[in-house]
Amino acid sequence: MSPLDPEIPPTGEEIHLPGPSIQPFLVALGVACFIVGLTWKTWLLIGGAVLVIVVTGFWIRDARRELDSLPIEHRH
Repeated sequence: MSPLDPEIPPTGEEIHLPGPSIQPFLVALGVACFIVGLTWKTWLLIGGAVLVIVVTGFWIRDARRELDSLPIEHRH
């Protein structure tokens, strides 16, 4: 095999990709509200911070559940 040939993974090895989720969008929205709230309204700052914290917590929980559902050989 030449150095330019791609390495082919063994049969049965799969690449795991997370499913579609709205959580990244909600975190980005929370960060945007937080930044705008820094210069405009305090309630927007607090709301953005709460949104980021809550959604990030749910996102981490979902990622852990998804990781636990994978076969043991796929965990790194």
